[in-house]
Formats: sequence, structure tokens, C-alpha cells
Amino acid sequence: METGSKNWGARADSAERAPSGPAVLVDDLPFGVDRESVVPLAVQVADGLRGAATTGTLRGGDRLPSSRELATRLGVSRTVVTAAYDQLHAEGWLRGRHGSGTYLTASPQPVAERATADQRANPLSGLLDLGAGAPCIETIDRAAWRRAWRTASDRTPLVRKDRAGEPDYREAVAEHLLRHRGLGAGGSSAVLTTSGTSSAVAELAAAMLRPGDVVAFEDPGYTRAAGAFTAAGVRLVPIPVDADGLRADLLPPETKAVYCTPAHQFPLGARMPAARRIELIEFARRTGALVIEDDYDGELRYDTTPLPLLATLAPEYVVHLGTTSKILTPTLGIGWLVAAPNVVDAVLTHRELTGTGPAPAGQQVVAALARHGDLARHLRRLRREMPLRRALVVEELRSHGLRVSGDDAGSHLVVPLASATQEDRAIAAAREAGVYLDGLGRHHLGTRHTFGIALGYAALSRADLPVAVRSAGLALARVVHSSP
Repeated sequence: METGSKNWGARADSAERAPSGPAVLVDDLPFGVDRESVVPLAVQVADGLRGAATTGTLRGGDRLPSSRELATRLGVSRTVVTAAYDQLHAEGWLRGRHGSGTYLTASPQPVAERATADQRANPLSGLLDLGAGAPCIETIDRAAWRRAWRTASDRTPLVRKDRAGEPDYREAVAEHLLRHRGLGAGGSSAVLTTSGTSSAVAELAAAMLRPGDVVAFEDPGYTRAAGAFTAAGVRLVPIPVDADGLRADLLPPETKAVYCTPAHQFPLGARMPAARRIELIEFARRTGALVIEDDYDGELRYDTTPLPLLATLAPEYVVHLGTTSKILTPTLGIGWLVAAPNVVDAVLTHRELTGTGPAPAGQQVVAALARHGDLARHLRRLRREMPLRRALVVEELRSHGLRVSGDDAGSHLVVPLASATQEDRAIAAAREAGVYLDGLGRHHLGTRHTFGIALGYAALSRADLPVAVRSAGLALARVVHSSP
């Protein structure tokens, strides 16, 4: 049996332009011919092309090789390929353009199937996004953004990447943490680049924990971090959250690690006070548990001076996590981890064994932003913008008789509701109005016991935010005021 190239889905790097617009020249095709088969060779070639179009390996507008070139690749006569092309032309799969070649006309995936796949990939498609956890990209200086990418692109391509992260980026993070979070990342601690919070949690679980170890986790809490722990085989124990954050007095003595968001609890928005922080640190010192401090939006505090980070109180027991996804954009796909040498060494060993590690490109962009002062200017703009957005949202919601909770910080607040039924009805009513709302129900590890909406005000533009919040307020008010 003779086959084409094994690189089935590959395209040529240089696409050729047809008269109606750009088209991709198909370099390799995912089929061959079997000379021992009773099926004629021309039929095999036609079936192979038709099958590639149906499965999506070929797409509408792709330019096929000439009959002579494809015949050479398949080891058949040109007459065989010409007959196959003629058959597909007759069926409407192909069209020829004078002087430019033969093109696939059919769209291999039905529109309904494609729409369903798109919806699974992006459930917010077509909706105004008031979900929690999104950044405010409108404050990004696009000129500075482009300049940073150009600077990064001028760097010589790497032969091998540094498993700890790009030195320039780690230096920028250390400076950022010192100036904006009061954390000196030096001496007994070190900065590692990560691919974001969830990735860092997965690495810590693999490097520092064993399957079956107990990890205490905020409930409700950040479900993606919970998923990373669960995938590592540890046993998550949900710990209730009150107005002061994680209930440290309920931590089981066999706890090996504690995951928490003390600066701005996600999703309820509480700030852990000093007494609770000391209680948590004393537990870590008494039991040897590792405390994982997720500082996902700690830079966004408007009302008071931030409390000291857990990592400054006990750097030998606390791993500090941060991310660029909330203060800049998920486009970069990077964050940081600050920890004691034993933790850093364990994570680096895990990376060396698995060949994993964060991509350098995003690190180089952030380093360029920091080098030119654009990162600091961006944070100043962000701190001016977010309080204005929050005030707009609070005023609109309260005008509908709705309650609002959560600290004056970050990029989301909570609208408390009385029941799971109210929460589900509110989400459905807002969706009908074209608005996405994020219910607290999905953030619980087990039984839903806190009800409401975690409403984010960062993702939308200044023009769309008032429209979305007004629609959300009306939907929420109808549900709240119509319920007994």
C-alpha cells in the first residue's frame, strides 16, 4: 500500500493568493492508494479527497496540488488524478480558476454542528459579559502594547528555555511585588515564572504533595484551582468562608496544604483581617502545612492600604501566586510563584522531569512593558478606572432595590440571593436579555449553600457596561421581588 506524507494536516508556510482572496495551498494529504484493492485508483483518490473535506482536514478555499504534482506524490498516472478531479468537479466539491489552480468549494462541517462546537468553546458568545474574573483590557495603552511586542520580537529566538523563567521577567516581577505588594522576593524566597494560577497549583500538587494528601480549600472558591488539585489525586476538604474569608479554626489537623485568596476572596469578595491571617500562619507553623496564597487581583484595592501578604508573615510556609491575566490579559498566559528554596527546587525538578514550563514570549512582553514604565502606568490607569466602574454598577443595582456585598476592591462584587432557585432564574432571565451572569452555585465544591451572582465589571467597554448592568439589574429585580 502506498501512502502520502505522514504529516496529514500540514499546509505550506507560504499561502498563494487566488483572484477571490487568500487561499492555502495544501502541501500534504491524509490518504494514499492501495494497488491491491479492487477499488479503481481514481475512485480511491476521489474518496480520499472527499473524506479529507468531510472530516475538516481540508477546508473550503484550500488550493489543491496540480494533477501532475499529486500524481507524482501518490505514484500514479496523471490520468488517475485527472479522473478523480473531474468526478469531484461534477459533484460540486471542486472548482477551477483559470491560471491559479483547483480549489475546494465545500464546507466540510455543517453550520449547525459548527455553531454547537463554537458554543461549547465559548459559552459567552453573543452575550454581554458580566462574569467575574475578567481583566479590563480597555485600559491597556495599545501603542505601548505594540511596542512591547515589537521589542520582544527583536530578541534572538531561544535554543533552550530557562525552566525558572526569563531572567528579565523575573526581575520585573520582583520589582513589581516589592513596589505594589510589599513583598521582597529575595533572600529566603525566589521568583519562578508560571503559566498562570491553575498551572502553578498543578505544579505544586505534583511537586509537593502525594495522592490522598488533604488540601483545605475555600468553599465557595476558585473551581479551576480545585480542578488542578483534584487531577493530582489529592483529597480536597471544603472549608466554609465567612465575612473574614477562610475559617482557619475549621482546618483539619491532617491538612498538608491550604489554598486561599486572602486579599480578595474569590468569589465572595471578603478581605481576610490581620487576626485571621495570624491564625492561619500559626496553624501552618504548628502542623507544617503549606499555605498557597492566590493573590489574583491584589493590586486592585481602592478603599484602604492592603494588609501584609501572608508571604511576608511566614515566607518559609507560604507560596505566593500571582497572574497577569487579571491585571493585563490572558493573552500573555503567564504568572509568578514566590516560595522558599525547597519549594522552588521541587517545582524546578518537576519541570525538568516532565519537560514543562511557561512559554517565554509573554514573559518577554511583560519585561518590555516594565522596562519602559508602561506596566506601572497601566496599573495607575487601572486603579483609576475600576472604582468608577464599581460605583456605576453599585448605583444601578441599588436603584433596583438589590443588595450588594464584597470589599471595595478587585473587579467584581456579589449580589446575594435567597436560594438556588432565585440564582438559576436570575441567570436564565439575564441570558434572555443578552447578558451573561456568573452564579455562585458553580463555585462550590459540594452542596450549594451560598446563593447569589458574582458580577464582574471589567470585561465590557465603557459603552457596553451601563447597558449590560441595566439589563442585569432589571432581570435580577424581577426575580427577587417576585419571589415570596
